Amino acid sequence: MRTALLDQLRCPFCGTRLALVDTGATVSDDHVVSEGVLGCECCAFPVVAGIPVLLADEATRTAMHALEAGRRADALQTLLGLDGERAARFQALQARISPATYRDMLDILSPDAEGRYFLYRFSDPTFVPAEAIVRTLGQSPSVAAGPILDHCGGSGHLSGVLAGLAPGGPPRPHTVVTDLHFWKLWLATQFTATAANAVCCNADAPLPFVADLFAMTVLMDAFPYIWHKRLCADEMSRVTRSDGVVLLPHLHSSLGENPSAGDPLSPLAYQELFAAHAPRLFSDRRVFDSLVDDAVVDLASNLSSDALGDEPSLTLVASRDDSLFRRHEAPDPPQPAEGVIVNPLYTMVARNGRSVLTLQFPTPEYAEEFEDCRRYLPIEVTIDADLTSRLNPTLIGPRYDDLRRRRILIDAPPRYC
Repeated sequence: MRTALLDQLRCPFCGTRLALVDTGATVSDDHVVSEGVLGCECCAFPVVAGIPVLLADEATRTAMHALEAGRRADALQTLLGLDGERAARFQALQARISPATYRDMLDILSPDAEGRYFLYRFSDPTFVPAEAIVRTLGQSPSVAAGPILDHCGGSGHLSGVLAGLAPGGPPRPHTVVTDLHFWKLWLATQFTATAANAVCCNADAPLPFVADLFAMTVLMDAFPYIWHKRLCADEMSRVTRSDGVVLLPHLHSSLGENPSAGDPLSPLAYQELFAAHAPRLFSDRRVFDSLVDDAVVDLASNLSSDALGDEPSLTLVASRDDSLFRRHEAPDPPQPAEGVIVNPLYTMVARNGRSVLTLQFPTPEYAEEFEDCRRYLPIEVTIDADLTSRLNPTLIGPRYDDLRRRRILIDAPPRYC
């Protein structure tokens, strides 16, 4: 946690400022706090692995007491929810000479369907248009100038994109990712969004930030699963600047059919919740088709709530800046400094300097839910290169840009899988 974040944080319960408490638990270096205790006028909260945990539950209290007793490893494992065999596997991965990967840690921290979903996040057909939209909106001067919040950002895939939006410069250190689950944020800070600040907090409580802070506030996928939707919407509007953007990609609609739908609302209800920021609604299907077929991010074709009918999902973009709402050429992502990797949805056989990639979904359920990725991921592709290490344009040749655009090669961070 960068100490500058303290100027932006407020207690989610009493609303007062947070400050480091001198308990002997503070570990900091060069304006970055890795461990410590934060206090306000009502509570104390731990900072573990650089992540302030602004929750009031038993695990958080246990972790704070472990910190104060000098047991930093115990505090981390408590918040990661590890014990027994999983804790032993985690310790072994941390101790080995070759660094663990995101995939290694995900297998321990989330050994279920959610983990599979996260691993393949960079190419799923809900993430691809959301990434294109945030890259497009990130070109707006008002968004480019300010900090960005990725609320309920999971393990940081979109947060990493948001942190890299600063034009022509290094990743922005004032991008913030929040989530209720500490283990997801730990993965984000270790692998996918290392330049972002992470804050562990509950979306069913007030956001722990000052008002009018963020140039753009993003909440992807999770809103239908939040119970206190009105509070969450009001809080997102409160912390977003008056000239800023509120973006909710992939909102499930109660009028359509969705797997794992959560508790969705109607398009009109979503629109009314965010009325303070002049929201517009977009068909996810049309946004996806325009992007895949025409390489266009179409923010001109917003629809009324009635016109959306029984479409299963929609995207809400709220801003008073009318110049954003037009057809944009889909922006090319910047060249990754560390090269690209083969999409983990592909199995690979390398022989005689060539690589044959075959699309293989992890489960039939995944293949059904994310079947639209077949629009850009071919069943089989042969590449005249050995793809067993991190890749660069020189190695791949003239097909490099197209392979990246179609997510056959992905811009994953180092040590991803």
